[in-house]
Amino acid sequence: MTEISNKEKTSMLWIKILSVAIPLAVVVLLSLPQKLDLGDWVYNLPHVIGGINTLTSLCLIFALVAIKTKRVDWHKKFNTAALVLGALFLVCYVIYHASAPSTAFGGEGAQKYLYYFFLLSHILLSIGVVPLVLLAFYYAWSGLFDKHKKIVKLTYPIWLYVSVTGVIVYLMISPYYSF
Repeated sequence: MTEISNKEKTSMLWIKILSVAIPLAVVVLLSLPQKLDLGDWVYNLPHVIGGINTLTSLCLIFALVAIKTKRVDWHKKFNTAALVLGALFLVCYVIYHASAPSTAFGGEGAQKYLYYFFLLSHILLSIGVVPLVLLAFYYAWSGLFDKHKKIVKLTYPIWLYVSVTGVIVYLMISPYYSF
């Protein structure tokens, strides 16, 4: 059995802290008793968020194609772009939801159930994918490629699902934005 280095212990601790702190911070910021007044520009953020999710989905798909064609350099670039876009998404999402009222979905019947299925699965899986993505990046950056490949088999489809359902949810609710 191999001994875990102090660097790896510290990295794992940070991954655990971020995996709890990120969703917790989102919940706290979203449950503020009063919305923040940041101006009307925030009403453009849902469209930005939809674009970010679209770009993230494309980066993830291109990253898969790159690694399947043994273009490791492009694989790294597309995955890094997806990670940066994920962080940008998080910032935009929190700013928007901390400063704008929630938009009610106006669809009915099967469309309503489909929307809420996508929304709830998107939210729940987005929380669960955070530690997986952080671990996948840590393993890749640390040169632990066997561990990276193993965790990515679980991480990739979840991350892609979260990104794609983010686009679907945006497209389904966008007609109901009232600004």
